[in-house]
Amino acid sequence: MKVVLLEEVAGLGKAGDAVEAAPGYARNFLLPRKLATPATPAALKEAEAIREAEARRQAKTEAELAELAQKLRSLSVSIKAKAGAEGKLFGSVTTAQIARELKQMGYDLDRRRIELAEPIRAVGAYPVTVRITRDLTPQITVNVTGE
Repeated sequence: MKVVLLEEVAGLGKAGDAVEAAPGYARNFLLPRKLATPATPAALKEAEAIREAEARRQAKTEAELAELAQKLRSLSVSIKAKAGAEGKLFGSVTTAQIARELKQMGYDLDRRRIELAEPIRAVGAYPVTVRITRDLTPQITVNVTGE
């Protein structure tokens, strides 16, 4: 039975896809739960509109993320930490501290998106990668100063 998906269904397709489903699966699961509608000409036209709207939304989101990545590339974050006489820190600078500083600067990023190549345990400047998406990974500079 040919149906048009209204929502994403695992193993079948995304919203707006016209797919072939087993008749019992479509009648007993997809249609009653409003996950799909029968593939009529009007439903196919509506599915095309859904796909176009999703493409526009996706393009807008990608543009916003690219703009964020461009802003982050030129960003430098300063963190003060307790350090000994030789510049070694008591402890280390964590991704949570970097995320907190970024939030104070107006960039609300999750600490799990910040990737350290190695732990920061001394005073200095370090490149840190921020993973926005799989393809967008700008680097920021973290300047660690001793107190």
